[in-house]
Amino acid sequence: MNPVKSITSADEFNDALKSVKKELAVVHFWAPWAEQCALMNEAMEELTQEFPRGAHFFKLEAEELPEISQRYEIVAVPTILFFKNSQKIDRLDGAHVPELNRLIEKNLDAITLSWNQETEDISPDEKLEQLINSHKCMLFMKGDPETPRCGFSKQTVALLQKHNCDFSTFDILEDPDVRQGLKDYSKWPTYPQLYIDGSFIGGLDILKEMDEDGELTETLPKVVTKPPLEERLKKLIESEKIILFMKGEPSLPRCGFSRQMVGILNELGTSFGHFDILTDDEVRQGLKKYSNWPTYPQLYVNGNLVGGLDIIKELKEDGELEGLLSP
Repeated sequence: MNPVKSITSADEFNDALKSVKKELAVVHFWAPWAEQCALMNEAMEELTQEFPRGAHFFKLEAEELPEISQRYEIVAVPTILFFKNSQKIDRLDGAHVPELNRLIEKNLDAITLSWNQETEDISPDEKLEQLINSHKCMLFMKGDPETPRCGFSKQTVALLQKHNCDFSTFDILEDPDVRQGLKDYSKWPTYPQLYIDGSFIGGLDILKEMDEDGELTETLPKVVTKPPLEERLKKLIESEKIILFMKGEPSLPRCGFSRQMVGILNELGTSFGHFDILTDDEVRQGLKKYSNWPTYPQLYVNGNLVGGLDIIKELKEDGELEGLLSP
């Protein structure tokens, strides 16, 4: 069993990652003032028993090691990063114990797969199946979508893009074993080859026929499109008379400023909506430009920005805030 080890310096952090090497390092960025961090620390202690091999657990106070927190864009706690060979391979924002368990299992499985491939313990067909199932819609082609390296691949990419298809690709020119093996596996002698949900669909001729018959658009998974960002932001801002854009939830703020803002609003008995900007990076970045306000939290009343924590504190001290927030 590998107990949770505390990291108190940048050198300790670097040494910890180096010591793990090809195994999994799970690093909890936490703060003593955040209750949800205590929950995740307890969960980490339990997980050391559930995953006694292959995973190593560490914790560090994010505010005590700001250079590391900034390097990995730690904007709130708890945040958990996953490393292999000193490289970040995954991330979990928030106090989600089941998701932490899932991500540890997923990354341990990926590391085990990597070991197996390195030692050639995995069969050629298993390798092909893993590639085929690595995305809902997989295109095996020559080159990549930006630089197709044959006319058939170029036409296939254009056809999928025409139907707004959500697809991933594998360049068969980069791996001769896959290039030859997939022909036998799919019993199809040419490229490109398209798979959906692990099932072989066909090559360019088949896709063209399906397109002409009107079948292709129903078969392909579609890219989920969002409305323009400014429209989304305006709709969010106007969704409540009073809305707070914050880090975390009112019951579980994930930064000290958000916690203080929620405390002020609750003290005044204010009913307000909220949006957790950590759940949507597009909103998080876009709202800074939209409001011309670089930090969070941000409080809006009747669609207008009132300000951040400092402004709210000033309004409260001047006796103006309660009137501004009243119905």
